[in-house]
Amino acid sequence: MEERGLKVLSNDTTFFNKVSKTLTKLLMPTKLGINGMMINIKRSSVIKSYEQLKEVQKKDDSDKKDQYQKRYDESYTLYLEAIDKHIMDSIYKKVRNNMASEFEKEALSNYYTVVHLKDNEYLEYKYRKQKFLIDLDYESLTVTRKEKILSKFDPVYVEKSDFIYKGLLKNYSVKLADGVKAKRVNQLEIYKKIFATLEEYVKSIFPIKLDIEGNKKYENVLDEFEEFEKFEVGKLDEKDFLEKNMILLGLSRTLFTHSLPLVAAEQCYQKLLRDTRNLITNTKAVEKKNQVYQMLLDLIEDYNVKLLSTKVYWDKPEERDAYKEFWNAYSKSNSEEEKEILSLKRELYDTQDEYEKYTDVRKFYKNRLVELGVMKKVKNTPHTRSGHFTKIK
Repeated sequence: MEERGLKVLSNDTTFFNKVSKTLTKLLMPTKLGINGMMINIKRSSVIKSYEQLKEVQKKDDSDKKDQYQKRYDESYTLYLEAIDKHIMDSIYKKVRNNMASEFEKEALSNYYTVVHLKDNEYLEYKYRKQKFLIDLDYESLTVTRKEKILSKFDPVYVEKSDFIYKGLLKNYSVKLADGVKAKRVNQLEIYKKIFATLEEYVKSIFPIKLDIEGNKKYENVLDEFEEFEKFEVGKLDEKDFLEKNMILLGLSRTLFTHSLPLVAAEQCYQKLLRDTRNLITNTKAVEKKNQVYQMLLDLIEDYNVKLLSTKVYWDKPEERDAYKEFWNAYSKSNSEEEKEILSLKRELYDTQDEYEKYTDVRKFYKNRLVELGVMKKVKNTPHTRSGHFTKIK
């Protein structure tokens, strides 16, 4: 009997364990309610501090501005701490006791993913944790349809999100600049993070910003934003993926001019150009290849108009002179065909130092120039009749 009793009786079925679990389940809703109430109080304090700060800023009262800014910052810190406490006191216990919803389980999983960054990527952790906490509360308000609170909280949410995303992009930009000598794999990860961060912002924050500030302020990027929204439906192939990133980079030149500096944005454009050239080479279907090629022409125009036209400092004077020659001709061109010819010649110039790597795509460019009547074939090899820039192999 003693042996059988020891086998049957487990820790989970002891009287004290059952009592403990019952008490936990009874007390948890109370704890959840207290934490939720504290978040509401701290959120209201942030909203009030924000509104007071904006009033002081309108009056341009420099003496009070610092005082109210400090109050706003402190209330925001306490608000985040309340959400953090809610996760540890309530959501963690609900997950541990198998009482959590799928939303809560995912929230806790994402929380630990962010915390994991702390040891090796502290700056990214600092911004990602803020983003996670404020997003968790905002999503909770959205799901519970608390429209009145949201209408007051939206300006705070957008302002803080702007600060967070700018901080993240600056951090990635510095890493990209420092990563010249780093492994290529590390650089690829940084590129992915930059594009993913831009996409998060344009998808989640920018629409709220438009509702608050109005379309007129951003009318120069509304067409691009509408183009981006088209990629939110359906499955994307490699060409769609690159085109979406091209649009995101274009939007970044307006939304994140200083947070994604010209040097970092230029590296991102060059990455897209490399990937698009490779896709042209690897695409066999004629119709699809032509679609990718058309995207390349759009990308070249974006790169030159939105970025290189604003570039002041050039490492190599000959590159600056080649660009000026291209841009003077491109800006004066009267037809799409002229622009296409100039873009192809520009591509041949840009890829000549990596001739072996881009042999196939250069051949594609030259064949297209033959079709346009700009080059002729001699012994199966296209040669230029006349053209801009420097030598074309």
